Amino acid sequence: MTPIPDLHTHSIASDGTLTPGALVERAVRAGLTTLALTDHDTTAGVGEAAAAAAGHGLTLVPGVEVSVTWNARTIHVVGLNVDPVNPELAEGLARLRAFRDWRAEEIGRRLARHGIQGAYEGARAYAGGNLIGRTHFARFLVEQRLAADTGDVFKRFLTTGKPGHVAGDWASLEAAVGWIRAAGGQAVIAHPARYRLTRTKLLQLIGEFREHGGCGIEVVTSSHSRDEIFTFARHAREQRLLASAGSDYHGPEQPWLMLGRLPPLPDGCIPIWRDWSSCAVPAGAARATC
Repeated sequence: MTPIPDLHTHSIASDGTLTPGALVERAVRAGLTTLALTDHDTTAGVGEAAAAAAGHGLTLVPGVEVSVTWNARTIHVVGLNVDPVNPELAEGLARLRAFRDWRAEEIGRRLARHGIQGAYEGARAYAGGNLIGRTHFARFLVEQRLAADTGDVFKRFLTTGKPGHVAGDWASLEAAVGWIRAAGGQAVIAHPARYRLTRTKLLQLIGEFREHGGCGIEVVTSSHSRDEIFTFARHAREQRLLASAGSDYHGPEQPWLMLGRLPPLPDGCIPIWRDWSSCAVPAGAARATC
């Protein structure tokens, strides 16, 4: 059976550990026929991934994962089938990356005040000249034997109230969805269970998201339990949202998380890819968003 599309993955253009080309090669070996590259706040890896995919007969969906501040929380919105060079999207993402640059320096300063020297430089080395994310700090701190693993780093150093925490100042929900739609794409709420929202808050988020033109929600993703998959399948049906699926793959360092191993969408969901005449839309081409 052909695996369902994997519409949420990362490369070294953000906080993944594989180049876009290597990510595509791994997806091909896993038997995938459709893959979206959705790096955080950048589309820099899409060109390389698309070229590699063409050589393997894989359909590459150009995407991005946009950081959003909503009700003082950080929410992620995935854009699928975006034009990577759309000016409105490119300008918005550039502003987010500028904040990321400042945040990385500030995390380094705060960790230094806590007695951890060289964290910014260490994180920058892990980023390899690309966008510096908290995951790069986590890898450095594990290397320095200051934590057992990256999850331990986040709990002890990088979450609210911890020494290296810096609050996000991201895009508004309206702006993020607007950039994605301006680029011809479809906006999807990423890994919704991760936000630990009450039902009231979740429905508020979905309502505002739909008002701004968002149309999808990740039902199947690596951080969702079986029960959460069925819960968000129900929300997708009741709130008239298209259902997406993505591993949120960052690299082989997470052996429990593999490309091409996503379970199918529950019955009654409308896959976001159902009406795609082709899973990838040429750069600059117009398409219906939802």
